[in-house]
Amino acid sequence: MFWAMLAVALGFVGLAVLAVFAIRVFVEAQRLGRQVADTTEQINRAAEELERAAVSVAKAGGDAV
Repeated sequence: MFWAMLAVALGFVGLAVLAVFAIRVFVEAQRLGRQVADTTEQINRAAEELERAAVSVAKAGGDAV
């Protein structure tokens, strides 16, 4: 009987450990998603600035855009 109760207790402990790791993975995945979104915004802003700069350079050089 002792071994059966020990096996059940270890099973619950194992599930608790897996649950903690699952929560940590979920939190880190959300954090990574926020970082990707922020970086995407920065890249889009930089692309828009580059496009505006290219238009002004083309106008200064007399080229048609």
